[in-house]
Amino acid sequence: MLSSAKNIVQVAAALVFLSLNARALSVSRRATVCNGYSELCDRSLGNVTFVGTHDSYAVGVDNLVTNQDYDITQQLTDGVRMLQSQAHNNSGTIELCHTSCGLQDGGSLQDYLTKVKTWMDSNPNEVVVLLIVNIDDMPATEFAPVFEAANVTSISYQPSVSNMTASSWPTLGSLIDNGTRLVTFLDNSADITTVPYLLDEFSNIWETAYDLTDQNAFDCTVNRSNGDTSTQMFLINHFLDQVILGEPVPDSAQANETNAVSGTGSLGAQVSTCESVMGRPPNFMLVDFYEYGNGSVFEVAATANGVTYTAKAIATPKTSSSSSSSNDAQTLRFVPFSTVLRIAPLMITSGIIFGAWTLF
Repeated sequence: MLSSAKNIVQVAAALVFLSLNARALSVSRRATVCNGYSELCDRSLGNVTFVGTHDSYAVGVDNLVTNQDYDITQQLTDGVRMLQSQAHNNSGTIELCHTSCGLQDGGSLQDYLTKVKTWMDSNPNEVVVLLIVNIDDMPATEFAPVFEAANVTSISYQPSVSNMTASSWPTLGSLIDNGTRLVTFLDNSADITTVPYLLDEFSNIWETAYDLTDQNAFDCTVNRSNGDTSTQMFLINHFLDQVILGEPVPDSAQANETNAVSGTGSLGAQVSTCESVMGRPPNFMLVDFYEYGNGSVFEVAATANGVTYTAKAIATPKTSSSSSSSNDAQTLRFVPFSTVLRIAPLMITSGIIFGAWTLF
């Protein structure tokens, strides 16, 4: 009888010991810095402002339709936390292309996701959001094998419901602690009953207008949504285009002003407009040439998040000799003649004619 009682005491003590150890482990694993700031750990994802890159895969300086100077690894390293891309079915392979894979091919989605995974493995206290424009309306099940091959399913957040209010999202700290730091949205054809980590964008996020060519046109008017815009997260498309031969292309010449903290047509001004209209800042700010403005987009995000901005060295513009914000600064992106010969048939077929620009 005494032996039995002794065994019960020993088992109970062991259980208490294990419980205390588990609790200690849980406490020791708790994230204390999230996306660069301790203040964001207890903040819902729906209450955080992220800098995002528009057409993040469209990288280069020799093509008028590229939107970024640096690849996604550098973008993430510099502080970008939302990556937007456009997916096409290119002969059975999901490629990241703009309009046509012959015009601008940013490589396969699998290679892209593999880069994201590699960076996130080296940066365990960061939450990253992906927004995939599913231009060919592929079913979510076609994306699943690519996500599995890139080994990102294990770090992908899976909600229990298909649409969530901004206030109902988990905190950054809990996403990090749970190891589900990658949140992915599809702009159409998402179905969490078949692929639980691919979320429908417009049930959860509304957007402002895009492809604007007038710096005075940035506002906070709802352009696209499938939900209650008063409670959804929202995204502002803050990238300026210019029209060349009837077609909009990224306006890098104005990027310093477009990405600025303040001034007409600036990112800071649009965020302020949204705070006045919606009573809260946007959750996502999509920009072109994020490094123009010498970190201004990250300063705008810090202000929106109510944290102290700490400037750090980031990449410098590849298409300008400096990051000058002078209104007289003009930057042209050139298309070599060989590139024109390669892509001209595609552009003619689509009714678009591009030329080559050369400085003499």
